[in-house]
Amino acid sequence: MSSGVYLHVPFCRSRCSYCDFATDVYKSAEIVESYVAALVKEIENFNNLIPSRAQTISTHVDTIYFGGGTPSLLSAEQLENILAAIYRKFSVAETSEITMEMNPATVTLETLRAYRKFGVNRASFGAQTFDDAELKRLGRRHTASDVRETIELLRQAEFTNVSFDLIAGLPGQTIKDWERNLDEALKLKPEHLSLYLLEIHEATPLAEQIRSGRQPLPDEDSAAEMYEIMLEKVSASGYRQYEISNFARLGYESRHNSKYWTLDAVFGFGCSAHSFDGAAIRYSNERDTARYVSLIEADDSGIVNRETIDAASEFIFLGLRLTEGIDLKKYERRFGVNLIQKYAEELQHLDELNLIEVTGNNLKLTDRGFLFSNEVFAAFV
Repeated sequence: MSSGVYLHVPFCRSRCSYCDFATDVYKSAEIVESYVAALVKEIENFNNLIPSRAQTISTHVDTIYFGGGTPSLLSAEQLENILAAIYRKFSVAETSEITMEMNPATVTLETLRAYRKFGVNRASFGAQTFDDAELKRLGRRHTASDVRETIELLRQAEFTNVSFDLIAGLPGQTIKDWERNLDEALKLKPEHLSLYLLEIHEATPLAEQIRSGRQPLPDEDSAAEMYEIMLEKVSASGYRQYEISNFARLGYESRHNSKYWTLDAVFGFGCSAHSFDGAAIRYSNERDTARYVSLIEADDSGIVNRETIDAASEFIFLGLRLTEGIDLKKYERRFGVNLIQKYAEELQHLDELNLIEVTGNNLKLTDRGFLFSNEVFAAFV
């Protein structure tokens, strides 16, 4: 089975109030250049960092994902250097999905055409909302107009696989606001949509703003109604829900993100990047950008943590995120355990709450289960 490669580019023009990712404000071209050099060096020393079994798994790659941060702040030359390093170390399929996250108003037609030239064939960018006042409160630098202009540029650059994100349940957001956001998004006809309910992360500016009363606490009941409206509108517009928060036209499901939900091998490079060997070992890199660069320059490795995970448990709660659910025979082949027998008591309780359903060799969430998915996942942790 082919693996995936993830590359973290931490730089942003500014930090959003809700963001909990490892990001750094873009300060100078020199800092970005030194980071790219470290990233390339880490890729080139990959064989020394990951055990031999993982090296075998990772030989063949069919997804590459540039996440961040704002990877679209990379120059075309920097992107080319990173991709060249990947092609030297991995056997990359000709049909690979190569995704770059972008922020609206950070790209030009020229740079987008250069990205396409070097193989990027999928764009994912954060619209978040089409309300300029909400964007400002979130600390986003772009406007709703920038979103529309960016998708137009992507089409001109011959991107035929475009995804963007929207967030529901923003402080002060009404049901009508959310419906208007969905309508605006669907008008633009992206191939893929990621639609999230807002999560408040500790130590973020938004968490502090809510604590201090400068922003209202999002209303949970309204968020649940927004989720139901989202399902109805998106489905009526020809998108299929294939994961709790993700919707796509047929054939445009995110192949890279699907690897996380099915516990396939994914190898991460860059600060805060995580790798999984496809069996049971997860690796994580240094989160701080400057310290990551120093570690790579000193000994080629940015890894600061290795852990053995409970893969059988993760396979369940990650697999249940998918609308198709879990193949029970596949689970038993992979882990040597009958899931239904092992979790008989938990499954009975969840079934009584109408949160799951078992049909033949398939276990999946019900519509109600998707709405209360965290309660289901907790049963298998």
